[in-house]
Amino acid sequence: MSTFRNTDPAYLLGRQYRDSSNLEARMELHERFSSNHYGWPRWVFDQLKLEPGRRVLELGSGTAALWQANRERIPVDSTITLSDLSPGMQRAAREQLGPLANRFQWAIIDAQAIPYDAQSFDVVIANHMLYHVPNRALAFGEIRRVLRADGVLYAATNGEAHMHELDELLFASAPEARSDDTAENFSLENGEAQLRRHFPQAVVSRYPDSLEVTTQEPLLRYLMSTSARELLNEQRLSQMSTSIEAEIAAHGAFHVTKVTGLFTASR
Repeated sequence: MSTFRNTDPAYLLGRQYRDSSNLEARMELHERFSSNHYGWPRWVFDQLKLEPGRRVLELGSGTAALWQANRERIPVDSTITLSDLSPGMQRAAREQLGPLANRFQWAIIDAQAIPYDAQSFDVVIANHMLYHVPNRALAFGEIRRVLRADGVLYAATNGEAHMHELDELLFASAPEARSDDTAENFSLENGEAQLRRHFPQAVVSRYPDSLEVTTQEPLLRYLMSTSARELLNEQRLSQMSTSIEAEIAAHGAFHVTKVTGLFTASR
């Protein structure tokens, strides 16, 4: 899904991620309509293979969905720091975790300037957030610095065709929504090359999934949660609603392609 200003900190903090509402609207779509019933957070946690006693840093932890979905699997004696650039997002995460929030350390962190000593962590997790970082090379250098020599970075992202049906739906109503910054993204197609400048070992695992959406409202809420919202007046929303309803009537669901996965990177 293409967005505007996806690396602008002022926009991200001031509007897109001021609180958790936009992220939760997007998560709701995936939670309700994903065809892969083994959910993304459970799958990601499988890949981490966390062992007791590890020191873990998550960058851009959002609403802490990874940990909420794996409460019973959190390894004992581990030190886990959940960080985000947005104080509002962290407040929401703490509230949603409830008493489990005390299990974690919390920090407001810019991935381009991680405030920890060298070799402080065994694992760094960056779950669908690196495409928001203005200077990813700087962030990769910081991540490498704070990782121990045998440490691992787990970096999740999407492919270029991810949710392209929603791009097409949006562009049909709002052609000016098109963005030509794709080459700047951290994607499944270009992420390995970016990572290997800092982590010689980088491999990707892909998560098979799609969306089969049977009602229009969650799709419209998703689109209204993105930076395209300012372009979506009543007329354009009505046009998109009509297109969605026609697709559902013809095929029983509005199909959305998902292309997503996880890089595992180390020295």
